[in-house]
Amino acid sequence: MEARDPELRRELDATLQARSELGPDYESALIDSFLEKVEQRLAGTHDQRTRRLYAEQQMAAARGTVRPAGPAIGTFGERFGFGVVSLVLAIPLSAIGVANAGIEGLVVAWLGIVGVNAVHAARTWPWARGKRRTASDWDG
Repeated sequence: MEARDPELRRELDATLQARSELGPDYESALIDSFLEKVEQRLAGTHDQRTRRLYAEQQMAAARGTVRPAGPAIGTFGERFGFGVVSLVLAIPLSAIGVANAGIEGLVVAWLGIVGVNAVHAARTWPWARGKRRTASDWDG
Protein backbone atom coordinates (compact mmCIF):
# COMPACT_ATOMS: atom_id res chain seq x y z
CA MET A 1 0.00 0.00 0.00
CA GLU A 2 1.38 3.38 -1.01
CA ALA A 3 1.09 6.27 1.44
CA ARG A 4 -0.58 9.35 -0.03
CA ASP A 5 0.86 11.64 2.62
CA PRO A 6 4.40 10.66 3.60
CA GLU A 7 4.38 12.94 6.65
CA LEU A 8 1.24 11.33 8.06
CA ARG A 9 2.70 7.92 7.28
CA ARG A 10 5.80 8.81 9.31
CA GLU A 11 3.57 10.03 12.15
CA LEU A 12 1.63 6.76 12.11
CA ASP A 13 4.85 4.73 12.12
CA ALA A 14 6.16 6.83 15.03
CA THR A 15 2.89 6.38 16.91
CA LEU A 16 2.97 2.61 16.40
CA GLN A 17 6.64 2.49 17.44
CA ALA A 18 5.89 4.51 20.58
CA ARG A 19 2.94 2.22 21.38
CA SER A 20 5.15 -0.87 21.15
CA GLU A 21 7.76 0.78 23.41
CA LEU A 22 5.38 2.33 25.96
CA GLY A 23 2.79 -0.42 26.08
CA PRO A 24 -1.00 -0.37 26.23
CA ASP A 25 -1.10 2.15 29.11
CA TYR A 26 -0.37 5.01 26.71
CA GLU A 27 -2.36 3.67 23.75
CA SER A 28 -5.30 6.03 24.19
CA ALA A 29 -3.09 9.13 24.44
CA LEU A 30 -1.06 8.09 21.41
CA ILE A 31 -4.16 7.45 19.31
CA ASP A 32 -5.67 10.80 20.36
CA SER A 33 -2.45 12.58 19.42
CA PHE A 34 -2.32 10.92 16.00
CA LEU A 35 -6.00 11.64 15.30
CA GLU A 36 -5.48 15.28 16.24
CA LYS A 37 -2.68 15.50 13.66
CA VAL A 38 -4.94 13.91 11.05
CA GLU A 39 -7.72 16.40 11.86
CA GLN A 40 -5.28 19.31 11.54
CA ARG A 41 -4.12 18.00 8.17
CA LEU A 42 -7.72 17.62 6.97
CA ALA A 43 -8.61 21.11 8.14
CA GLY A 44 -5.59 22.53 6.33
CA THR A 45 -6.49 20.67 3.15
CA HIS A 46 -10.09 21.87 3.38
CA ASP A 47 -8.99 25.48 3.90
CA GLN A 48 -6.64 25.24 0.94
CA ARG A 49 -9.34 23.80 -1.33
CA THR A 50 -11.83 26.43 -0.20
CA ARG A 51 -9.37 29.25 -0.94
CA ARG A 52 -8.60 27.75 -4.36
CA LEU A 53 -12.30 27.42 -5.22
CA TYR A 54 -12.96 30.98 -4.09
CA ALA A 55 -10.06 32.27 -6.21
CA GLU A 56 -11.35 30.35 -9.24
CA GLN A 57 -14.82 31.81 -8.76
CA GLN A 58 -13.39 35.32 -8.44
CA MET A 59 -11.38 34.87 -11.64
CA ALA A 60 -14.44 33.56 -13.48
CA ALA A 61 -16.51 36.48 -12.23
CA ALA A 62 -13.80 38.95 -13.27
CA ARG A 63 -13.76 37.44 -16.75
CA GLY A 64 -17.54 37.63 -16.88
CA THR A 65 -17.99 33.95 -17.60
CA VAL A 66 -20.00 33.11 -14.51
CA ARG A 67 -21.90 34.87 -11.78
CA PRO A 68 -19.85 35.50 -8.67
CA ALA A 69 -20.18 33.00 -5.86
CA GLY A 70 -22.48 33.74 -3.00
CA PRO A 71 -26.13 33.24 -2.43
CA ALA A 72 -27.71 32.02 -5.62
CA ILE A 73 -30.30 34.73 -6.01
CA GLY A 74 -33.51 33.41 -7.40
CA THR A 75 -32.77 29.70 -7.59
CA PHE A 76 -35.75 27.47 -7.11
CA GLY A 77 -34.29 25.88 -3.99
CA GLU A 78 -33.72 29.22 -2.31
CA ARG A 79 -37.20 30.50 -3.12
CA PHE A 80 -38.87 27.25 -2.11
CA GLY A 81 -36.93 27.03 1.15
CA PHE A 82 -37.69 30.63 2.02
CA GLY A 83 -41.39 30.09 1.34
CA VAL A 84 -41.52 26.95 3.47
CA VAL A 85 -39.72 28.64 6.36
CA SER A 86 -42.07 31.61 6.09
CA LEU A 87 -45.14 29.39 6.29
CA VAL A 88 -43.76 27.39 9.20
CA LEU A 89 -42.95 30.57 11.12
CA ALA A 90 -46.34 32.04 10.21
CA ILE A 91 -48.11 29.57 12.51
CA PRO A 92 -46.56 30.66 15.82
CA LEU A 93 -46.47 34.32 14.73
CA SER A 94 -50.19 34.18 14.00
CA ALA A 95 -50.90 32.58 17.36
CA ILE A 96 -48.82 35.17 19.20
CA GLY A 97 -50.49 38.01 17.30
CA VAL A 98 -54.01 36.74 18.04
CA ALA A 99 -53.22 36.01 21.69
CA ASN A 100 -51.79 39.46 22.33
CA ALA A 101 -53.84 41.78 20.12
CA GLY A 102 -56.72 39.83 18.64
CA ILE A 103 -57.52 40.18 14.95
CA GLU A 104 -55.35 43.30 14.67
CA GLY A 105 -52.35 41.29 15.86
CA LEU A 106 -53.08 38.62 13.27
CA VAL A 107 -53.25 41.23 10.51
CA VAL A 108 -49.97 42.84 11.62
CA ALA A 109 -48.23 39.44 11.78
CA TRP A 110 -49.37 38.52 8.27
CA LEU A 111 -48.47 41.94 6.88
CA GLY A 112 -44.96 41.36 8.22
CA ILE A 113 -44.79 37.88 6.69
CA VAL A 114 -46.05 39.12 3.32
CA GLY A 115 -43.67 42.09 3.48
CA VAL A 116 -40.61 39.92 4.12
CA ASN A 117 -41.59 37.57 1.30
CA ALA A 118 -42.21 40.49 -1.06
CA VAL A 119 -38.77 41.94 -0.36
CA HIS A 120 -37.20 38.53 -0.88
CA ALA A 121 -39.09 38.04 -4.14
CA ALA A 122 -38.11 41.52 -5.34
CA ARG A 123 -34.47 40.38 -5.38
CA THR A 124 -35.30 38.14 -8.35
CA TRP A 125 -37.39 40.54 -10.43
CA PRO A 126 -35.69 41.00 -13.81
CA TRP A 127 -36.58 44.70 -14.07
CA ALA A 128 -35.02 45.40 -10.64
CA ARG A 129 -31.67 43.71 -11.37
CA GLY A 130 -30.14 46.74 -13.05
CA LYS A 131 -31.07 48.97 -10.13
CA ARG A 132 -29.35 47.01 -7.36
CA ARG A 133 -26.87 48.84 -5.25
CA THR A 134 -23.39 47.50 -4.87
CA ALA A 135 -21.10 47.89 -1.88
CA SER A 136 -19.32 50.76 -3.63
CA ASP A 137 -22.63 52.65 -3.90
CA TRP A 138 -22.73 52.95 -0.12
CA ASP A 139 -19.22 54.36 0.17
CA GLY A 140 -18.98 58.16 0.32
